Amino acid sequence: MKITEWKQLIQTGALDKRLEFLYGKERIDAQKERYLKVLDHAEARIGEGDVRLFSAPGRTEVGGNHTDHQLGRVLAASIDLDVLAVVRPHEEPVIRYYADAFSVQPVDITDLDVNETEYNTTESLIRGIAAKFAQNHYKLGGFDCYAESDVLPGSGMSSSAAFEILIAEILSEVYNEGRVSPVEQAMIGQFAENIYFGKASGLMDQMACSVGGFVTIDFKNKSNPVVRNIPFELDRHGYSLILTDCKQSHANLSDEYSLIPSEMKAAAAIMGKTVLSEVTIRDLLDHAKEVREKCGDRAFLRSYHFLKETDRVLDEVSALENGEIKNFLKQVIESGQSSFMYLQNVYPPAERMHQSLAVGLALSQELLEGKGAWRVHGGGFAGTIQAFVPLQDTNAYVAAMEAVFGKNSCYILRIRSVGGYEIKA
Repeated sequence: MKITEWKQLIQTGALDKRLEFLYGKERIDAQKERYLKVLDHAEARIGEGDVRLFSAPGRTEVGGNHTDHQLGRVLAASIDLDVLAVVRPHEEPVIRYYADAFSVQPVDITDLDVNETEYNTTESLIRGIAAKFAQNHYKLGGFDCYAESDVLPGSGMSSSAAFEILIAEILSEVYNEGRVSPVEQAMIGQFAENIYFGKASGLMDQMACSVGGFVTIDFKNKSNPVVRNIPFELDRHGYSLILTDCKQSHANLSDEYSLIPSEMKAAAAIMGKTVLSEVTIRDLLDHAKEVREKCGDRAFLRSYHFLKETDRVLDEVSALENGEIKNFLKQVIESGQSSFMYLQNVYPPAERMHQSLAVGLALSQELLEGKGAWRVHGGGFAGTIQAFVPLQDTNAYVAAMEAVFGKNSCYILRIRSVGGYEIKA
């Protein structure tokens, strides 16, 4: 279908049900305006022609802070902020990705070798995804793509994972009749990030972006993680989910993020294991003296956090499944306290003047104590905090937080029920 035809469908309301499904009824008009703008920009970049529309969501981590890299349990959800793409398949073996925010060089998909000069680039992710499709005996083909994202980079919403799922969903739908499952798409994205992009990462981000809805994942069997959807609608229980960007840069924090899994793995090694999911809290306590002496106190505390946190996910899931919202909120607060005290990812250890996440958590406690929940969100050290806010208090909470962190620093999120998705007429 041509771009002009897509525009007509949007303007006449023919896509309203699709938009409501992805973004909620109250956001249809805003999304129609956004889609028309993206189509205009795509027409200028890739021309008129026949195109297809794709969307891939960001994610929010709900429980299981820094547990995935130790093959533990997580609770996460897809959100209604997404990457929206206009795609034109073609017969050249080249993927061209266009975006206003950054420049991407064309990727020749006849060359699927790892290229170390491409580390930390968008090109490396595209090449890595294509390579894994080929390794998994799926078909490959070229396309031109123009995309825009409202997934905030560095927010813990996983803009990179959303991008990976977008590319995987396009290749699955256009060239493989949609046969690549959400779980496999997530594993393909992780492969590209680990091997081609050069970043060690767990699988939670990709899985939360690919599966859709509230999802709990047990990573203990790395090659076959157990994934389960949790049917739960926050607004029906009287709460909204809000992320606040506390306006602190992630720059120069790579070492801090890398130290968390390395310290946990060092502690596991003391107990003769590779990752902490292979040990129990009793094992850790029995080896506390040795872990402290050989790995340091922080490694012990971070390991303690992991073991309590991965079990806490089970309690959070049980609370959601049984509709026990107060119990769920209690578990969220305990998760946040554990991250602050034991995982220690709310601010870098040497940072005295800038502790914006801690400020956000303090304000949230003051505003929500006794009626909501709050915790660090995602990797930590910078970025966002998460809060579950009673619907009647949403406006007051947003006003108070934005008075400190600036206008538009709060994101009121809706849980999206699908991951990567082709929007069809």
